[in-house]
Amino acid sequence: MKTKIHEQLTKPYVVVFVMIVAPLLNYFDRNYSYFFGLAIALLILWSSNYKWSLFSFTKKVSKTTIVRAFIYAVVILILFIPFDLLVDFYFGSANLSSLEGIKHNFISYIITLIIVWVFAAFGEEFLFRGYYLKWLSALLGDTKKAWMISMAILAIYFGVSHYYQGMSGVLGIIPLSFVYSLIYYKNRDNLSLLVFMHGFHDTIGLTFIYLDIENPISEWLLSFF
Repeated sequence: MKTKIHEQLTKPYVVVFVMIVAPLLNYFDRNYSYFFGLAIALLILWSSNYKWSLFSFTKKVSKTTIVRAFIYAVVILILFIPFDLLVDFYFGSANLSSLEGIKHNFISYIITLIIVWVFAAFGEEFLFRGYYLKWLSALLGDTKKAWMISMAILAIYFGVSHYYQGMSGVLGIIPLSFVYSLIYYKNRDNLSLLVFMHGFHDTIGLTFIYLDIENPISEWLLSFF
């Protein structure tokens, strides 16, 4: 049975089918799209006897990977500040009302951090880059052009999946997702790097929300407008 499941789910076109069906489940609940895709990816992992290399986990996590991830996350956050400010200026701030409860609430902050590291940092990178991006690129020929096309598709796909944050959330995430995919393209044997990048990125953002302060770098840049 396990072998048959693996054979069916690893057919080249299945990743496209999953990417098409998953968004349709948003009609019932926005989380269904994510968990449907994640369930398929986990089924493939299980049916392969946990061959993590199928999803680009081929290297052990090292201090170098963690340090690189932190540096990348911070540099990208800083470089994106001007773009984020422009998006906020024209479309308003992203809707992050679901995180209001963590402000000055240490317990909620820690619980949210755990959830984010498990379902956003690991879960989203495992699903969106380890499965969707990698397998879609393979379907299109595994060439540089195939990867670029797949990265563009995934950036839009990932951005639109954050529709609940409003237009600012969608527009802010699309280019960020593309940059993350470029880094993944250069590190296709080490998805852990992207997991830690994602985790550090969200941790920094959540910490500012918890402290109920604006990003000090953003405030500094705003003084020039």
